[in-house]
Amino acid sequence: VQLQASGGGLVQAGGSLRLSCAASGRTFSMGWFRQAPGKEREIVAAINRSGGTTYYADSVKGRFTISRDNAKNTLHLQMNNLKPDDTAVYYCAASNRYFGSSYYGTAEYEYDNWGQGTQVTVSS
Repeated sequence: VQLQASGGGLVQAGGSLRLSCAASGRTFSMGWFRQAPGKEREIVAAINRSGGTTYYADSVKGRFTISRDNAKNTLHLQMNNLKPDDTAVYYCAASNRYFGSSYYGTAEYEYDNWGQGTQVTVSS
């Protein structure tokens, strides 16, 4: 499965962006990760196959919303009230493995496919 991320850009603090990730085929757990300069890649949000179960990192709870459209094989991340600390390259990831209907992965090793990354820059 190939993933193509889009939607990044430059925004002022307090602004919003919507990231999208198009998958070339069926996927199970999906997630968004980010990597800021000089830091390790970290999980931002994850979602199970049906979209009914989600996970958010504490730093984005209440501001970001992950969703998916399985009919279109797409994943989204709505980012509101952006902060300069949200500046990073954002990666979408997808798992080809099924571990149950409510399963979602929060670690990199749980994902098989990665998008190319999209830059999000939040100015103060």
